Amino acid sequence: MLKLDNHLSGRHFLHIPGPSPVPSRVLRSISYQTIDHRGPEFGAFGLQVLEGIQKIFQTKQPVIVYSASGTGAWEGALVNVLNSGDKVLFYETGQFANLWRALAKRIGLEPEVIGKVGQDTWRWGIDADLIEERLLKDTQHEIKAVCVVHNETSTGVTSNIAAVRKAIDAAKHPALLLVDSVSGLGAAEYRHDQWGADVTISGSQKGLMLPPGIGFNALSPRAIEVSKGIKTPKSYWAWDEILESNKTGYWPTTPSTNLMYGLHEAMDMMLTEGLDTVFARHQRLAEACRHAALAWGLENQCLDAECYSPVLTCISVPEGMDADLLRKHALEKFNLSLGTGLGKIKGKAFRIGHLGDCNELSLMAALSGVEMSLGAMGFKPKASGVVAAQEFLK
Repeated sequence: MLKLDNHLSGRHFLHIPGPSPVPSRVLRSISYQTIDHRGPEFGAFGLQVLEGIQKIFQTKQPVIVYSASGTGAWEGALVNVLNSGDKVLFYETGQFANLWRALAKRIGLEPEVIGKVGQDTWRWGIDADLIEERLLKDTQHEIKAVCVVHNETSTGVTSNIAAVRKAIDAAKHPALLLVDSVSGLGAAEYRHDQWGADVTISGSQKGLMLPPGIGFNALSPRAIEVSKGIKTPKSYWAWDEILESNKTGYWPTTPSTNLMYGLHEAMDMMLTEGLDTVFARHQRLAEACRHAALAWGLENQCLDAECYSPVLTCISVPEGMDADLLRKHALEKFNLSLGTGLGKIKGKAFRIGHLGDCNELSLMAALSGVEMSLGAMGFKPKASGVVAAQEFLK
């Protein structure tokens, strides 16, 4: 049982960019009695879950559901469509693009990284023209896949995936398009089929409003066909056995039964609200958060307005301020959890998550905690970010 040294009254305000707050409905559904994952009741339930997750990815193609984190889903995607020694093109937009690349290297792939030349790649979305230029030079088609991050959780940058597909097609290159939408799915608009992704990776603990523990690979027909000729050793991650078992609503290994109860409930909530409404809500909350940062006189880590994330806002702190001390104060004084800066911006930025089960008042509470914590750090804002956000939202 988790024990805390000091009890803080009232609710905890979890505003990191994932895991996100889990709605009461979802928590209750997870607590339902576990059933036989080989019995007829589960088979019918499994088919419902698989149909629902296709709607969330906006695809008519199969979606692999792993009992794993998003990192596991990264590996599942790579080992099913790539052989050891294959060259893979990564576009760097932040820490998670780097971590995915590091995983690729560990499993025997040969990653190559590109990004904006002469600029801080962690402050911009993907420049699809750079991908096209690189693929045009690969006349022998040695690059087997292009790996990109849809919503870069470390920086608050959301990239244009449709433009990446257009760039690959314009280069007339056969590389597969693999997309990490671990933090984007369910919070930022995502269209797996329409945007031409071959594999989309995601996880349960962000926009889907679940605890960590479920990972996803949404597939394309071409990805499935390519996977049939891949020699990379794999067992648990192998798509073929999962796809065959999924035809009747089952899995070849033991699935996360109770988390899938929660997934079913979360999808019902999202589809009842309507995906377009869900995306619009996230955009509205994100814009309110940016109004607050602007009023405070603080800079958004993302410098491209077309790439502002609806999932989180990453805010740079003034020179001389330690962002982690700010976060520490917010947690200890106001029971507010903010996201830390990752990688090369650790201590230089903090992140406000406004995803999943979040509304106007939830965000306003977080912004109030940030503003009071900034004051405690000796920072004098240009104006009240709380008031600025209120004026936008009312």
